[in-house]
Amino acid sequence: MVGTPAKPLWLGFAFLTLAPLIRAQKPSAIPLVPAADWHLVSSRTAGVDSVRQFGGDPAVEREYGVDSLEIRNYSLHDASVEAVVEASPDASTSFGLLTYYRSDAMTPAPGMSLAVIGPGGGLMARGHYFFRIPRASETASKISENEFLALMFLLVGSHPTSRESALLPDALPRSGLIPGSAKYLLGPEAARHVLPHFRTDLIGFSQGAEVQMGAYSTGGGHATVLAITYPTPQIARARYGEMESILALNQDHGPGSVFGRRLGSFIIVVVDANSAATAKSLTEAFTMSGRVVQNEPYPGDQPITVQMMQLIIGNLLFVFFLAGIAIGGGLLVFVSKRVARRWFSESDWVEGEEGTLTVLRLS
Repeated sequence: MVGTPAKPLWLGFAFLTLAPLIRAQKPSAIPLVPAADWHLVSSRTAGVDSVRQFGGDPAVEREYGVDSLEIRNYSLHDASVEAVVEASPDASTSFGLLTYYRSDAMTPAPGMSLAVIGPGGGLMARGHYFFRIPRASETASKISENEFLALMFLLVGSHPTSRESALLPDALPRSGLIPGSAKYLLGPEAARHVLPHFRTDLIGFSQGAEVQMGAYSTGGGHATVLAITYPTPQIARARYGEMESILALNQDHGPGSVFGRRLGSFIIVVVDANSAATAKSLTEAFTMSGRVVQNEPYPGDQPITVQMMQLIIGNLLFVFFLAGIAIGGGLLVFVSKRVARRWFSESDWVEGEEGTLTVLRLS
């Protein structure tokens, strides 16, 4: 038959066309979500001081904006677990609590972001909520690892939303960063615990300072890097000058030397570096980019009454400016009509609507 070879030719053409696409596809692994039949049994509210029984520090919690706790009790078969939910002001503060309480024994929870797990339990951050699930010794033997992960997933899901992720501070440079060492500090109480040998009073938390710190592996050991953010470059400049005079920045005098660098409203401080060259390589890992915008001049130490008078005078001048534009526009219309009356006496601009006759040709 004449039409017999058509089918094999068509199949061969389709195979040659689709073969590159089939080879281009890469296998992807989809993490399986652990499942367990957890049930919420009870929930109660407690003061922030109750965080002590779950391994927390009330003073640190208050620095991150926590003023109360919600303690939930979950059950699975014959085991029960308490989960502590803490509401903080925003996503960055809950992230700060997660970094502060994360210990060296904790590792990222499989298939979850902003969640760590260790022998003592799990910690998570989602939005402006911080979660902690202590794993008591009496329940550790009754609950498997997958069942515990299922409870964590039940509370927070796998990943934060893009809006929540956008509110988090920028990550530290990854090269040489020791996993789990990054901290986000917002107050002197947390800083004193994390940096016991550093003059934390020089940071200036009362002026809006925020600190990201991490331990970096160097050729001769470890060095601690502090990335301090200030609201304005002026505050950063004043703080950097104070650190230079008190800490003797960038003077290599052996162990205990402190090195630093200022980038606009940021200060990068390196502690425990084994040499000035190592400290320089760590500070140069931080770069700053942006655009220059026109800003309002700083009012300085002027009294509030003077600032209010300047604001009122500025508004009056703006009103006079608008009135001048209106008067000038009226004069321009008047002059243009006088000129048109003299040179274009029969125009509509001179006669107006009353001086013209509209004829409708209805026939």
